Amino acid sequence: MKIAPTRIANFQHQRRCLSAVTAVLTSSFISQLVLPFIENQPAFAATSAYCQLSKEQVNQKEDLRRAALSGKPESQQAYFAVLSKHAQEIAECRQKTWPETQAVWLRLYPCDVRPGELDRVLDKVVNKGYNQVYVEVFYDGQVLLPAADNPTVWPSVLRNRGYEKYDLLEKAIAKGKQRGLKVYAWLFTMNFGYTYSQRSDRQQTLAVNGKNQTSLTVIQDAGLDDQTGESHATHAFIDPYNPQAKQDYSLLVNQIVKRKPQGMLFDYIRYVRGVGPASVATKVQDLWIYGTASQQMLLQRANNQQGRDLIQRYLTKGFINTNDVQAVVKQYPTEQEPLWQGRIPRPIPVATPASRRGNAASKAASITPATKSPNPATPTPKPTPTPPLPDTGLLQKDLWQLSVAHAVQGILDFFGMATQPAQRMGIPVGAVFFPNGNEKINQGGFDSRLQPWDRFPAGVEFHAMSYGNCGNVSCIVPQVQRTLSLAPRGAKIIPAIAGDWGKSLKNRPSLEIQMRAIRAATPQINAVSHFSFGWQEPEDERARQTCRM
Repeated sequence: MKIAPTRIANFQHQRRCLSAVTAVLTSSFISQLVLPFIENQPAFAATSAYCQLSKEQVNQKEDLRRAALSGKPESQQAYFAVLSKHAQEIAECRQKTWPETQAVWLRLYPCDVRPGELDRVLDKVVNKGYNQVYVEVFYDGQVLLPAADNPTVWPSVLRNRGYEKYDLLEKAIAKGKQRGLKVYAWLFTMNFGYTYSQRSDRQQTLAVNGKNQTSLTVIQDAGLDDQTGESHATHAFIDPYNPQAKQDYSLLVNQIVKRKPQGMLFDYIRYVRGVGPASVATKVQDLWIYGTASQQMLLQRANNQQGRDLIQRYLTKGFINTNDVQAVVKQYPTEQEPLWQGRIPRPIPVATPASRRGNAASKAASITPATKSPNPATPTPKPTPTPPLPDTGLLQKDLWQLSVAHAVQGILDFFGMATQPAQRMGIPVGAVFFPNGNEKINQGGFDSRLQPWDRFPAGVEFHAMSYGNCGNVSCIVPQVQRTLSLAPRGAKIIPAIAGDWGKSLKNRPSLEIQMRAIRAATPQINAVSHFSFGWQEPEDERARQTCRM
């Protein structure tokens, strides 16, 4: 929990000028796969450069899926056979086609419990050449657990009568494996959702800034809505130091781990981002460290009473002055100066020992001319000078660095706690983050999200949301390059890009163009994910979201 001086220094990353990428791949590998005859139906064997199945293969499988809904054993066997065959073909194609891992982000809805619906959705995922799918299991204050087996404080996504025991997540994991898909559980982390924030017994868990605002009362950055297509108005961020919030989240994570997903991705490992000037944290009141638990932990970082008192004054007023320093020094006179974690005390002046002074006097007397008096008068001792006050400006700078480091440490500790259950089970974990979320801005300012992804453990997957929307790849590839330059050595980096196949979308080039540019600029990358299934299938998404059960 202690903050070392080197940790504070880690925030001094310099921005790197990243050139726009102009070179793109001009050729692609096209593989041919063979599908044997099933039920005397013709075989079609073509995949695209990104391992997408041919239209004929897709139609054949859909016909078999519909036939299998009849419940006839022979129809179901034929459908299962083609699922297995496509799984093998995609696996072989991905082994020899860049990228080796191609994933898509997916949200499930109550309508997906309809007979054959989840099969249809996951078939579409496979048809597009994906071998991993990231299923959203905790978002907007609700959790993808069956209502009859949901001990968490959040309501279940599926709350329809008659489906209390239906485990949509467990079904998705099983059906994904059947298709050769690795199913990851994707969940919000420090964003607990609106329903949580409305509980009277959880008000103390919410993150609070120095203006007594929560993330629900501060104006949030609408620009982020444009990146994902969703509103952030109901996002409720918690104080990562709050023990109740930790307990609630730990219970949730353990319930997800029980379903044994093949990976877990943690999103919103950060604070909220404000609008305009509020998007940059330049003073302590901008930081989300005013919750009771966070304040208490910050005060505990003091190494003496002067330090504790000065930290409290800094939090209360937002600054300190000479009067504050004089007051704490006077109140605790036995302490040399205010100290806290990460602050190095000034060196103490060493007085000359009396014996050494006496020897010096004797030596001087031995060379004194005879005309001098042999017994000079003993000089009057000078009073001990009052030590100068510590520099107020330096103290204020140190307090700012301490406060930022404290806010960041809360994120790191919470993330570490969140990943433990999965790691104990050997389940891979990943962090989802904005590449620019850790930026130092101007002199002493920080991106208000304070997302310290460059300090995440090297053993987790780094899912960098490279969602730039400037109409071309010049604002996308640099985000991937920045991630590579700052991530821990040996970390597995998986850029997440947004868009659709074969066409531009929301001021972004097609997925193909983005992927070619990423491969050309960063050939060491061998895994990419796409946000999202809903963006690629908007009509399908709306139908699944609004159907009547």
